[in-house]
Parts: sequence; structure tokens; C-alpha cells
Amino acid sequence: MKTHDVQSVSIGKPARTVFDFVSNPANLPVWTNAFKSADAGTAELVTPNGAVPIRLETSAYGEQGTVDWKMTFPDGSVGTAFSRITPDGEDKSIYSFVLMAPPVPLEALEGALKEQMTILAGELAELKRRLEA
Repeated sequence: MKTHDVQSVSIGKPARTVFDFVSNPANLPVWTNAFKSADAGTAELVTPNGAVPIRLETSAYGEQGTVDWKMTFPDGSVGTAFSRITPDGEDKSIYSFVLMAPPVPLEALEGALKEQMTILAGELAELKRRLEA
């Protein structure tokens, strides 16, 4: 059973510009569907059952171009996401995102990951659109 998905998007902006935007948790609601709000330590995650408050840890390292998130849910379960910004010349970059399966029961895993893969594709397109505007 697949437990992850990797997607990427080319963005016509320098890697540092993309990193600065993506690494700021307050920007998550701007380019993702998953977040209603976010800051340096907390977020409201949008779910089919309404918004859920979570703890959010963002680990961002500019030299490496990595931005990773750890999301701790009210029940104690933990979700993670990993991303990297790679320079593609001086004025372009590649943003890659490793989508991990959500912390759901095994019987719901495949459907949940498949749905999140579709959502992620749209979010990466939105990120590109916003940064290139």
C-alpha cells in the first residue's frame, strides 16, 4: 500500500523568493486548502467535519532549501509534510513536496492519500500562480 506521494512544480522565481514565501507559516492559508489559519506554533486545519486546532511546527533551513511541517492533532496523532526548494538557474526554481499519508486508520489510508494527492496538485498550481503573479 502506498504511504506517500511526491509532486513538484517549476516556479519562475528565484529559489530564495520561493523559500521565503513557503517557509512563512502565515502563508499556508494563502496557497493551501488545508489551512484556515496558521502561525509559528498553531494552526486551524480544515477538515470535512469543520476546522480543527492543531500544533504546528515548521522547520525551515534556507541554506538547504528545506521546509518541513509537523502537525499534532488534538487526539495526539501526528502528521508530517516535507518540501524542498531547488534552484533551477538564477530566476527559476523547483518546489518539490513529499506528501505523507495522513494519520488515519489503515482501512481509510488509501482513499485519504489519493484524495490528498489531487488536492496537493491544485495547491502547487496555486502556489505557482501566486508567486508568478
